[in-house]
Amino acid sequence: MSSFDPTIALIAASDGDQRAWDGIVATYANLVWAVARSFRLAEADAADVFQSTWFRLVERLNTIRDGDRLGAWLATTARREAINVLRRAGRETPTDDFGPELADPRSESPEDVLVRDERDQLIWQSFGRLPERCQRLLRVLLADPPLSYEDAAVVLDMPIGSIGPTRARCLKNLGNQLSLS
Repeated sequence: MSSFDPTIALIAASDGDQRAWDGIVATYANLVWAVARSFRLAEADAADVFQSTWFRLVERLNTIRDGDRLGAWLATTARREAINVLRRAGRETPTDDFGPELADPRSESPEDVLVRDERDQLIWQSFGRLPERCQRLLRVLLADPPLSYEDAAVVLDMPIGSIGPTRARCLKNLGNQLSLS
Protein backbone atom coordinates (compact mmCIF):
# COMPACT_ATOMS: atom_id res chain seq x y z
CA MET A 1 0.00 0.00 0.00
CA SER A 2 1.94 3.00 -1.24
CA SER A 3 -0.86 5.50 -0.55
CA PHE A 4 -2.87 4.59 2.52
CA ASP A 5 -6.60 4.08 1.96
CA PRO A 6 -8.31 3.34 5.28
CA THR A 7 -11.31 1.63 3.68
CA ILE A 8 -9.12 -0.79 1.73
CA ALA A 9 -6.91 -1.28 4.79
CA LEU A 10 -9.95 -2.16 6.94
CA ILE A 11 -11.14 -4.75 4.45
CA ALA A 12 -7.66 -6.23 4.02
CA ALA A 13 -7.03 -6.29 7.80
CA SER A 14 -10.34 -8.05 8.40
CA ASP A 15 -9.13 -10.67 5.89
CA GLY A 16 -5.97 -11.17 7.95
CA ASP A 17 -3.53 -8.92 6.10
CA GLN A 18 -0.89 -7.98 8.70
CA ARG A 19 0.55 -5.17 6.55
CA ALA A 20 -2.89 -3.57 6.34
CA TRP A 21 -3.28 -3.79 10.13
CA ASP A 22 0.19 -2.31 10.64
CA GLY A 23 -0.75 0.55 8.29
CA ILE A 24 -3.91 1.28 10.28
CA VAL A 25 -1.98 1.31 13.56
CA ALA A 26 0.82 3.47 12.13
CA THR A 27 -1.69 5.96 10.72
CA TYR A 28 -3.88 6.32 13.80
CA ALA A 29 -1.58 5.54 16.75
CA ASN A 30 -0.86 9.21 17.53
CA LEU A 31 -4.57 9.98 17.46
CA VAL A 32 -5.38 7.22 19.96
CA TRP A 33 -2.48 8.27 22.23
CA ALA A 34 -3.56 11.91 22.11
CA VAL A 35 -7.11 11.08 23.15
CA ALA A 36 -5.91 8.83 25.98
CA ARG A 37 -3.48 11.47 27.22
CA SER A 38 -6.04 14.27 26.95
CA PHE A 39 -7.72 12.70 29.99
CA ARG A 40 -4.51 13.23 32.04
CA LEU A 41 -4.25 9.53 32.84
CA ALA A 42 -1.18 7.97 34.38
CA GLU A 43 1.17 6.54 31.75
CA ALA A 44 0.12 2.95 32.51
CA ASP A 45 -3.56 3.84 32.31
CA ALA A 46 -3.06 5.70 29.03
CA ALA A 47 -1.28 2.59 27.70
CA ASP A 48 -4.25 0.47 28.78
CA VAL A 49 -6.62 2.82 26.94
CA PHE A 50 -4.39 2.65 23.86
CA GLN A 51 -4.32 -1.16 23.94
CA SER A 52 -8.02 -1.61 24.67
CA THR A 53 -8.96 0.79 21.86
CA TRP A 54 -7.08 -1.38 19.36
CA PHE A 55 -8.65 -4.49 20.90
CA ARG A 56 -12.11 -2.96 20.33
CA LEU A 57 -11.17 -2.32 16.71
CA VAL A 58 -10.13 -5.96 16.30
CA GLU A 59 -13.51 -7.00 17.72
CA ARG A 60 -15.36 -4.76 15.25
CA LEU A 61 -13.03 -5.08 12.28
CA ASN A 62 -15.57 -7.04 10.23
CA THR A 63 -18.31 -4.47 10.82
CA ILE A 64 -16.52 -1.18 10.09
CA ARG A 65 -16.42 -0.45 6.38
CA ASP A 66 -16.26 3.36 6.15
CA GLY A 67 -12.56 4.15 6.34
CA ASP A 68 -13.26 7.88 6.23
CA ARG A 69 -14.87 7.57 9.68
CA LEU A 70 -12.20 5.30 11.18
CA GLY A 71 -10.34 8.16 12.90
CA ALA A 72 -13.55 9.41 14.50
CA TRP A 73 -14.48 5.86 15.55
CA LEU A 74 -11.06 5.34 17.15
CA ALA A 75 -11.22 8.73 18.91
CA THR A 76 -14.69 7.98 20.29
CA THR A 77 -13.64 4.50 21.39
CA ALA A 78 -10.51 5.83 23.09
CA ARG A 79 -12.62 8.46 24.89
CA ARG A 80 -14.99 5.77 26.16
CA GLU A 81 -12.11 3.56 27.28
CA ALA A 82 -10.49 6.51 29.11
CA ILE A 83 -13.76 7.29 30.88
CA ASN A 84 -14.01 3.64 31.94
CA VAL A 85 -10.48 3.82 33.37
CA LEU A 86 -11.37 6.99 35.28
CA ARG A 87 -14.53 5.38 36.67
CA ARG A 88 -12.59 2.33 37.86
CA ALA A 89 -9.89 4.55 39.37
CA GLY A 90 -12.54 6.40 41.34
CA ARG A 91 -13.38 3.17 43.14
CA GLU A 92 -9.79 2.48 44.19
CA THR A 93 -7.93 4.14 47.03
CA PRO A 94 -4.24 4.65 46.30
CA THR A 95 -1.83 4.23 49.17
CA ASP A 96 1.70 5.40 49.72
CA ASP A 97 3.75 2.61 51.25
CA PHE A 98 7.02 4.51 51.03
CA GLY A 99 8.28 5.98 54.24
CA PRO A 100 10.57 8.95 54.74
CA GLU A 101 13.56 6.62 54.89
CA LEU A 102 13.28 6.18 51.11
CA ALA A 103 13.47 9.89 50.30
CA ASP A 104 16.01 10.84 47.65
CA PRO A 105 18.69 13.08 49.18
CA ARG A 106 18.97 14.94 45.84
CA SER A 107 15.31 15.89 45.93
CA GLU A 108 14.09 19.48 46.03
CA SER A 109 14.03 21.42 49.26
CA PRO A 110 10.66 21.63 51.04
CA GLU A 111 10.48 25.32 50.15
CA ASP A 112 11.04 24.64 46.45
CA VAL A 113 8.40 21.92 46.50
CA LEU A 114 5.93 24.25 48.22
CA VAL A 115 6.49 27.08 45.72
CA ARG A 116 6.21 24.70 42.75
CA ASP A 117 3.07 23.06 44.15
CA GLU A 118 1.42 26.43 44.82
CA ARG A 119 2.26 27.60 41.28
CA ASP A 120 0.95 24.37 39.76
CA GLN A 121 -2.22 24.57 41.84
CA LEU A 122 -2.81 28.14 40.68
CA ILE A 123 -2.32 27.13 37.04
CA TRP A 124 -4.66 24.15 37.33
CA GLN A 125 -7.30 26.21 39.14
CA SER A 126 -7.15 28.79 36.35
CA PHE A 127 -7.20 26.01 33.76
CA GLY A 128 -10.28 24.53 35.48
CA ARG A 129 -12.14 27.84 35.07
CA LEU A 130 -11.69 27.70 31.30
CA PRO A 131 -14.63 26.50 29.24
CA GLU A 132 -14.60 22.71 28.71
CA ARG A 133 -13.95 23.22 24.99
CA CYS A 134 -10.74 25.16 25.78
CA GLN A 135 -9.61 22.55 28.29
CA ARG A 136 -10.06 19.71 25.79
CA LEU A 137 -8.37 21.66 22.98
CA LEU A 138 -5.33 22.56 25.08
CA ARG A 139 -4.97 19.01 26.43
CA VAL A 140 -5.12 17.53 22.93
CA LEU A 141 -2.62 20.06 21.55
CA LEU A 142 -0.21 19.37 24.43
CA ALA A 143 -0.28 15.61 23.82
CA ASP A 144 3.03 13.83 23.66
CA PRO A 145 3.82 12.84 20.95
CA PRO A 146 2.35 15.98 19.36
CA LEU A 147 -0.76 15.55 17.28
CA SER A 148 -1.11 17.12 13.85
CA TYR A 149 -3.85 19.73 13.46
CA GLU A 150 -5.61 17.29 11.11
CA ASP A 151 -5.73 14.57 13.78
CA ALA A 152 -6.63 17.13 16.46
CA ALA A 153 -9.53 18.27 14.28
CA VAL A 154 -10.83 14.69 14.18
CA VAL A 155 -10.40 14.20 17.94
CA LEU A 156 -12.05 17.51 18.77
CA ASP A 157 -14.65 17.33 16.01
CA MET A 158 -13.89 20.87 14.86
CA PRO A 159 -12.76 22.42 11.57
CA ILE A 160 -8.99 22.40 11.15
CA GLY A 161 -8.99 26.14 10.42
CA SER A 162 -10.61 26.88 13.78
CA ILE A 163 -7.94 25.17 15.87
CA GLY A 164 -5.27 27.89 15.76
CA PRO A 165 -7.56 30.86 16.46
CA THR A 166 -9.43 28.93 19.17
CA ARG A 167 -6.11 27.92 20.74
CA ALA A 168 -5.01 31.58 20.81
CA ARG A 169 -8.28 32.66 22.46
CA CYS A 170 -8.03 29.85 25.03
CA LEU A 171 -4.44 30.73 25.93
CA LYS A 172 -5.39 34.42 26.25
CA ASN A 173 -8.29 33.41 28.50
CA LEU A 174 -5.90 31.28 30.60
CA GLY A 175 -3.52 34.23 30.91
CA ASN A 176 -6.42 36.44 32.02
CA GLN A 177 -7.48 33.84 34.59
CA LEU A 178 -3.94 33.67 35.96
CA SER A 179 -3.66 37.46 36.24
CA LEU A 180 -6.92 37.54 38.24
CA SER A 181 -5.59 34.96 40.71
